[in-house]
Amino acid sequence: MPTPPPPLAGTTTGPAALRPLIDTVLTALHDGAHRRDGPLPAGGPDAVTPRMRTATHPVVPDHGTGPHEALRTLITALTEGAADPADPLCAAHLHTPPLALAAAADLAASALNPSMDSWDQAPAASALEADITAALAAEVYPGRPTPDALVTTGGTESNQLALLLARERNGPVQTICAANAHHSITRAAWLLGLPEPVVVPAPTGVMDLATLQEALTRSPRPLLVTATAGTTDTGRIDPLTDIADLCTAHGAELHIDAAYGGPLLFSPTHRHKIHGLDRADSVTLDLHKLGWQPASAGILAVPHRHHLDPLHHRASYLNAEDDTEAGLPDLLGRSLRTTRRPDTLKIAVTLRALGRSGIADLIDRTLAAAHHLADLITETPTLDLYDRPTISTVLFRPTDADDTTVATIRRTLLTRGHAVLGRAHTGNRLWLKATLLNPHTTPQDLHTLLDLVDRLTNDLAEGKTPR
Repeated sequence: MPTPPPPLAGTTTGPAALRPLIDTVLTALHDGAHRRDGPLPAGGPDAVTPRMRTATHPVVPDHGTGPHEALRTLITALTEGAADPADPLCAAHLHTPPLALAAAADLAASALNPSMDSWDQAPAASALEADITAALAAEVYPGRPTPDALVTTGGTESNQLALLLARERNGPVQTICAANAHHSITRAAWLLGLPEPVVVPAPTGVMDLATLQEALTRSPRPLLVTATAGTTDTGRIDPLTDIADLCTAHGAELHIDAAYGGPLLFSPTHRHKIHGLDRADSVTLDLHKLGWQPASAGILAVPHRHHLDPLHHRASYLNAEDDTEAGLPDLLGRSLRTTRRPDTLKIAVTLRALGRSGIADLIDRTLAAAHHLADLITETPTLDLYDRPTISTVLFRPTDADDTTVATIRRTLLTRGHAVLGRAHTGNRLWLKATLLNPHTTPQDLHTLLDLVDRLTNDLAEGKTPR
């Protein structure tokens, strides 16, 4: 009798098939984390790569090993070799530790596997996405009658869509951005065949207003200014209201890349930092940063639903005209992608479970930790603080260290598996960058991080070779 095919994740039998597999996955996640025992694996690429290759070999065996062995072996190995953003000493990038409830919701999305390119593949998911995107757009544009938003893979896709929509509204726009802008702005202009952006200096970490006014005066029309609310290097926020005023005076459109800072909207304590966000013609925000969602959970919001009309596209097998006229929602104009996941499910679960107050608490805790870290650095005579954090990014460096030493400290911490810190070059110096996104971070965690840097600095000063 032939062997039946492996069970599927859907229908009424799917949950029973998933239950023992999930138990194996959870055990593997637990065991791998214990083997790693830290924020990332020790040994660097020379240790991690061969260990992972041993676990995966052969990648395509002649005969399978069975689901539990495959899950146990590969997930344990991947977890052992992971950089774990849930560890408080993993603080290099805008790489958030996802909430357990959001990860659980993502499992359901994978099991159900709606494809968000036609209603007949995603009946309920399409309704959920419409409501969630409208609600998030209303957070960005309160009081506007018809704001809307698209789900994206993150800031890069959102910024590209923003430039595309501006081009479709106005023709080949001349983009003006600051030196602090995300690299995706320049790349989007290149991809879309637009003129190379005019780059305004940011000597204090934010867009220089006087130079922006000069650029607006001399640059050829039509114009699109892109401002940043939360830079990747320092977390600084451009003066959004002043920039919006200049755009209005010069007839320019405004896009704000708030991938990092946008979720501050949910915090009554911190939302004033992004005042003026609602004056933009489009806004990027990522909920896989200060929203604690598994990647990806990007959003592009616009003040008027019709701003998204240029994305409309017809493919008869997905959105036939007579189907649309008969009342089936047309989803193809909701993205440049065709097949895409129902990423709004995890967002919806998080919003419902935590509410505004719960999300605000996560944001406030995280930003408070960043300020506490800045305080500790200021109180440590062997460390220099770049500046007080605007959001949750803290730059610091050992006093009197040169840039080579700073880079060596970072790489040594990585290789030893002790801590994950980023790097930022600003003020003509290289800085260690701690991007705090873990609301569970304690003062003791922050002391531990600084102690690691201090001890390693002393070792290097004494001529001890890092290993």
